[in-house]
Amino acid sequence: MPSPPTFTLRTYQASDLPALVALFTASVQGLAAAQYDAAQRLAWAPVQADMQAWQTRLAGLTVLVAEDRGNLAGFIGFSADGHIDLLYSSPRYARQGVATALYLQAEGELTALGVPALFTEASLTARPFFERHGFSVEQVQTLERGAVTLQRFAMRKPLRPCHLAPQPAPME
Repeated sequence: MPSPPTFTLRTYQASDLPALVALFTASVQGLAAAQYDAAQRLAWAPVQADMQAWQTRLAGLTVLVAEDRGNLAGFIGFSADGHIDLLYSSPRYARQGVATALYLQAEGELTALGVPALFTEASLTARPFFERHGFSVEQVQTLERGAVTLQRFAMRKPLRPCHLAPQPAPME
């Protein structure tokens, strides 16, 4: 019996790009198959990824990756305004806590920054995950990629302010 995964979270490095894009493609093709047909998944995650577009997209985000014994297990990309732009797990690590660990780390960092709310555009596949973490659907959206239409959900979660330990009152 294989040993359970032991995840390490760390900051994305440029050398992670090929593995990150491969994980994204495998996740879309494997984990979204029940909700999106082959044409939709191909429009979402083309076989030939535009690596320059990925570099540009990731450059504007804080990106964390989860590793298990040197294998990329998942990643999250978010911005300081509370936008969760990307959250993907490898099919090999699905339902093993990877996405939750990444999400909770990002939420903690954004809460510490004083961000009032988190927001995302969740796929049909990701919607239940975000709902379990307190997000609500604000709008159903239709996204067009060429001749293909994809459904997604604009979702939001208000955050409670991070309260620091009370400071002692100044002495008079």
